[in-house]
Amino acid sequence: MRYRVGCELDYDVQAEGGTPFVFNLEAQRRPNQTVLEEALTFSQDLVQDRFTMPESGNRYVRVCAGKGRLTVRYDAVVRLDPAVLAPGSVGEMPAGRLPLEVLTHLYPSRYVESDLLVSFAQKEFGRLPQGYDRVVAICNWLHDHLDYTPGSSDEHTSARDTLVQRQGVCRDFTHLAMAFCRALGIPARFVSAYAWRLSPPDFHAVMEAWLEGPEGGAWYLFDPTRKAAPDGLVRIGIGRDAAEVAFCSAYGPVECGKPRVSIAALDRSDAAPLTTEAVSLAAA
Repeated sequence: MRYRVGCELDYDVQAEGGTPFVFNLEAQRRPNQTVLEEALTFSQDLVQDRFTMPESGNRYVRVCAGKGRLTVRYDAVVRLDPAVLAPGSVGEMPAGRLPLEVLTHLYPSRYVESDLLVSFAQKEFGRLPQGYDRVVAICNWLHDHLDYTPGSSDEHTSARDTLVQRQGVCRDFTHLAMAFCRALGIPARFVSAYAWRLSPPDFHAVMEAWLEGPEGGAWYLFDPTRKAAPDGLVRIGIGRDAAEVAFCSAYGPVECGKPRVSIAALDRSDAAPLTTEAVSLAAA
């Protein structure tokens, strides 16, 4: 399926000598996610330094913007070719067989204090049958026990905070779902994405859990908020938590406008039912 994605960001750069920016808003290039066409433009004439992280595929662009208004625009057409499996065929992988490069996603991180939530996770989910459906049960619990409340959290809110406050936004739902997964021995990582059928359109946070299908281990997508289609997520950034996938990092005084984000399906109807199958865009 093909999707047209895009965003427009506005900044007021206030430093006389200019301000460095690092952007991570371009769609990843991976075997199951093909960028067919794209354009990234700046309202100022800027030199672009580029780097793609080998492990994650995150694509970074650094510029140094002069004082005044800066507008950033990104437009792309991306084809997704997800692997779609029956949920019952996807299980959990024992720690002794996990690939070493996956193990880091079992550890606690800045916003995902999984080590502090082991007892809670075991009581709520430890007796459930292991596999894809257990991760779905975690997402269902979040949907039933947390309120999606814009403005209820900030850049300091962690998974444990969200569990106590019982409210948050997509980033907070994702951090808590990841914490429960890691506490149960399921590797989980943070994904920023353009999300088809998210209303209103915005940068969206979801997660991937490392599970084992008939052909081996792979990262499977989950949206703990249930607000987007798992097979309509165009991945931007991957990290241990939100700290590693900011769409913009500015190193100086700037004022930011509200991002304008868009995604449209080119090959399917917006009325199509959401899939209930296990969806993966990232094999080993």
